[in-house]
Amino acid sequence: MGNDHDAASTGTPGATVDRLDAAAPSSGIAVITDDTIANPGFPPYRPRVGDLDPEKERQQERRVSALFVLSVVGTVAAIVSYIVFPIIPGDMQSVRLNNLFLGLSIALALLSIGVGVVHWSKALMDGHDLVELRHGTRGSDETRAKAVEVFQLGNKESGFTRRKVIRNTLIGALVVSPLPAVVLFRDLAPAEDPVPLLKRTLWAEGVRLARDPSGTPILASDVTLGSVFQVIPENLSEAEHPLEEKAKAAVLMMRLNPDELVVSAGREDWNYDGIVAYSKICTHVGCPVALYEQLTHRLLCPCHQSQFDITREAEVIFGPAKRPLPQLPITVDDEGYLVARSDFTEPVGPSFWERKL
Repeated sequence: MGNDHDAASTGTPGATVDRLDAAAPSSGIAVITDDTIANPGFPPYRPRVGDLDPEKERQQERRVSALFVLSVVGTVAAIVSYIVFPIIPGDMQSVRLNNLFLGLSIALALLSIGVGVVHWSKALMDGHDLVELRHGTRGSDETRAKAVEVFQLGNKESGFTRRKVIRNTLIGALVVSPLPAVVLFRDLAPAEDPVPLLKRTLWAEGVRLARDPSGTPILASDVTLGSVFQVIPENLSEAEHPLEEKAKAAVLMMRLNPDELVVSAGREDWNYDGIVAYSKICTHVGCPVALYEQLTHRLLCPCHQSQFDITREAEVIFGPAKRPLPQLPITVDDEGYLVARSDFTEPVGPSFWERKL
């Protein structure tokens, strides 16, 4: 065998080859090599100008404080700009001036805070590197005490309590920064009580239902079974504020088999031969309910997925809406055009407007 083995190892034809034993299966343990890269550590600390010269440090402190004061100036300028350059309806120049000066002022206020905080951290706070090891969410008492120590150390290194000028100007800038939002949001509220405003629309007895946006009156004979129309009042173009009135009076109209409608007492004449009309404004937060499932007779709100069953007077069957869509009573006039019997009998839009009722 020795000769045979030697012959096989030399590749001699006809030589006998020894059978090698299979290697032992791996245990799955990773091999740890001894040639790992050594921890290089942190680079040497490079002192800043403020670390070497106390006068330079005071200059940096004054710059940071000046940025925070500039933020206060920007906040005040935003309020002044909103008052000095009001938006005049129909005057696009007033809109441009309002947006320009208001945007620049708010940008100055917020940008000054951001730049000031970054400059503070770069120029004055302790700039040494550190390593934070990961640990469990709830640490031991020793760990919690160490956390308090870290916060205290951070306060000491940042100089938040020691640098009173920076601290006070930062607090002042943060306190006044929401004021433009308060002024703007207050002006967004309606000047009148919103409940009567939403309880009254352009719909009234005899007002024809018209296609949106053409304003063409709709014949009852043109409304086929299963069809859906987006409807506006025919007199919308005569309104002083057409967009505002359309937002309240928008209606979806569809035709079902009259036998499929479940009509409550007092509403027997609110539909015409299976033609029904409901407010397009969702009773959740006022989104437009614009999706109609013909087979299931459901209206869907795309914003928060509220669903309304048209066969049961638009009652809520799914989603966060709390009440059915207001129904517009309709009939036909002498010429066969669809007209409203009256206005909505309840306020349109989100349900929270009814809290005063």
